[in-house]
Amino acid sequence: MDTRDRLIHAAERLFAARGVDAVSLREINRASGARNAIAVQYHFEDRSGVIRAVLQKHRPDVEARRHAMLDQYEADATPDLRALAAALVRPWAAKLADDDGGPEYLQIQAELLNRPRPPVEPGPPTDTRDSIQRWRSLVGPFLGEDATRLHRRFTAMRLAAGELGRRASTAPHTDDRLFVSHLIDLVAAILAAPVSEETVRHAAARDASRLSSAPS
Repeated sequence: MDTRDRLIHAAERLFAARGVDAVSLREINRASGARNAIAVQYHFEDRSGVIRAVLQKHRPDVEARRHAMLDQYEADATPDLRALAAALVRPWAAKLADDDGGPEYLQIQAELLNRPRPPVEPGPPTDTRDSIQRWRSLVGPFLGEDATRLHRRFTAMRLAAGELGRRASTAPHTDDRLFVSHLIDLVAAILAAPVSEETVRHAAARDASRLSSAPS
């Protein structure tokens, strides 16, 4: 394992155990065993660069798995919301059994995706198509206008990432099949749930308030 890979491996372990913001670049450098005191800066420049490298290490595998599932979904040509829920969950869930940092990746992703501000962009995917954007497009026809403007798809993503991160924190497990199947059910239920009249009223009031306060 070369220095860059050792740095990524050390960052995965430390970020997962303590959180992205609680780990210094110096600690990553020390935990990797790098001889150069500025090895992290040399390879990644800063913390954001380290995070991108960790995410990008795992992204090609996740992208390939999700694209394969979406290819099959389109080939079947049968509307199936649970199949799309599975296409969101299973490519991430496969990382539970990846002993090369997979559980750590899931914990880091859960932290980033559930932050108030957007997570660090992992950089361009290996595949020129982004699997999440493709997934969002295929889920779109199942959602009504109200569910769409309430960001129902992002809510499903956050739930899936959060639950997988929680599961990963106690990995490995003897069998993840029940957990994964139940999570797919939950994601499908979120996507399919009707928007109540009360929620519609509150959303309309919020939108009206934003419109009135917008600069003319």
